[in-house]
Amino acid sequence: MAIIFPKGFVWGAATASYQIEGAANEDGRGESIWDRFSHTPGNVLNGDTGDVADDHYHRWPQDVALMQSLGLKAYRFSIAWPRIIPDGIGAVNDAGLDFYDRLVDGLLAAGIEPFVTLYHWDLPQVLQDRGGWPNRDSAAWFADYTAVVSRRLGDRVHNWITLNEPWVSAFLGYMMGVHAPGIRDPKAAMQAAHHLLLAHGQAVSILRRNGNGATRVGITLNLTWVDPASDRPEDVEAARRQDGFANRLFLDPVFKGSYPADFMELCGDLAPQVEEGDLQQIAAPLDFLGVNYYTRSVVADDPNVPMLRTRSIQPEGAEYTEMGWEVYPEGLYRLLRRLHEDYGPGAIYITENGAAFADRVESGRVHDERRIAYLREHLTSCWRAIQEGVPLRGYFVWSLLDNFEWGYGYSKRFGIVYVDYGTQERIPKDSAFFYRDVIAANGVA
Repeated sequence: MAIIFPKGFVWGAATASYQIEGAANEDGRGESIWDRFSHTPGNVLNGDTGDVADDHYHRWPQDVALMQSLGLKAYRFSIAWPRIIPDGIGAVNDAGLDFYDRLVDGLLAAGIEPFVTLYHWDLPQVLQDRGGWPNRDSAAWFADYTAVVSRRLGDRVHNWITLNEPWVSAFLGYMMGVHAPGIRDPKAAMQAAHHLLLAHGQAVSILRRNGNGATRVGITLNLTWVDPASDRPEDVEAARRQDGFANRLFLDPVFKGSYPADFMELCGDLAPQVEEGDLQQIAAPLDFLGVNYYTRSVVADDPNVPMLRTRSIQPEGAEYTEMGWEVYPEGLYRLLRRLHEDYGPGAIYITENGAAFADRVESGRVHDERRIAYLREHLTSCWRAIQEGVPLRGYFVWSLLDNFEWGYGYSKRFGIVYVDYGTQERIPKDSAFFYRDVIAANGVA
């Protein structure tokens, strides 16, 4: 039996600037926090950096042709802030804007709709030196950057995403220190989370003002389905705490104009400083919610863990990806249903979904059956949610290309296209051909 998606469903693929572009020191680009972080010994596996990555900056015409050959209807990519404003604020680098001009025009000429993410973690280092996201001024810095980019591209780009995964920016970057800028300060992390949301809210009106009437604005959140490890009341309550941290901390202010009271109480002195009017700005009406989903969380109560008092459990007998993430497509279906019922976004896009597996080239082909199974099962979950009224409008596979996987360097491959980093050869994997057929049929066999 084939499952068919609604007419006009958007089929796309996603990437991020620092992960694929390379050209780190060309055409006036400034230093980002990821340049500094990856060049600091011990931060990234094997000392890998994004200096060259997939060399997309030079090879974008080839990559657009590749997208066209797969039948992609849309392409989600991010803008590198330090390529546009090398000092974070002030002088604009025209060469940086010219690059994205060419990319957008090339996509449109190929019949591919651009979905542009303004921030996918590459904050200019000079702004981090001024305090980064924990500094309240960061919202104004981002507003100025948003205005510059949207004035240039807003006549052709109709779909904008303000931030990608602000949870990751705040907590992996400022609390756990495993992402740039590598800081371990829970108080700073909570303040960064608030300022990221404030930056998002301020950007919404700027994007609409600089569009041409067809502008649609959203935010992308990394969300998870949370299950308790048992039906013990302590574990059920632990799951609620985890949900507050992973999901409601960002969903509630964006869609309800308030932070979750139970989680704020849990934070105590770590709760962010919120000024009058902040939450009204953060809750600016959106056209869509972007959802990045990879796996679920299974948690148990653990009094020895500070604040959250939760411990993650890996269910036995489950399948796991190379990232150690459980393959759990049912979680995507449940998450979509929950978002629709609890928050009611007018439209939802899956802006990232995919898996890392140990891919190998054999006789010029990459046979990635496990990724195909992963995609098929998650697409089926999407379809089930649509049948039950969830306004899911599109799906972007992560990722188009193998790329720089942050702290893991080049050791993890998420792409539906294999990249030989020595030669920069692109080799479509079997999953790319599977996805091409899905797009052509607007459904899954």
